[in-house]
Amino acid sequence: MWRSNNDELKSKSISWRREPVLNRIARPSRLDRARRLGYKSKQGILIVRARVGRGGMRKQRPVSGRRPKHIGVVHIKQGVSMRKVAENRVNEKYPNLEVLGSYYLHKDGKYLWYEVILADPAHPRIYKDKELRAKLKAFAKY
Repeated sequence: MWRSNNDELKSKSISWRREPVLNRIARPSRLDRARRLGYKSKQGILIVRARVGRGGMRKQRPVSGRRPKHIGVVHIKQGVSMRKVAENRVNEKYPNLEVLGSYYLHKDGKYLWYEVILADPAHPRIYKDKELRAKLKAFAKY
């Protein structure tokens, strides 16, 4: 279903367009892919569906004046993939959580959707789990 653009996925994307840009969801849409990235169904791990706009890397500067931070020209760069942009936006929204990984969901003419897996390193269920603790330490090095 995820490789071919079938009707079920198209109807899901219509409902996803009405949702907020960063939407916390109960369980992953692609369980096999999420498990490969370290997802476990336990407390302290959550999934966020992130929507990123598609289009050219060069964005037109707005005509009317505003402060440089809010012009919106410099945030999307050619060297940074849209997946990394989605991970960074989720990381800004949830600063106390660590990103375990993310995977592609769907794209249409206007948006790309990714699901990002987050883990709370301070949660007892997470820091007592040896596998997750090792993954979080490996991410902390970079």
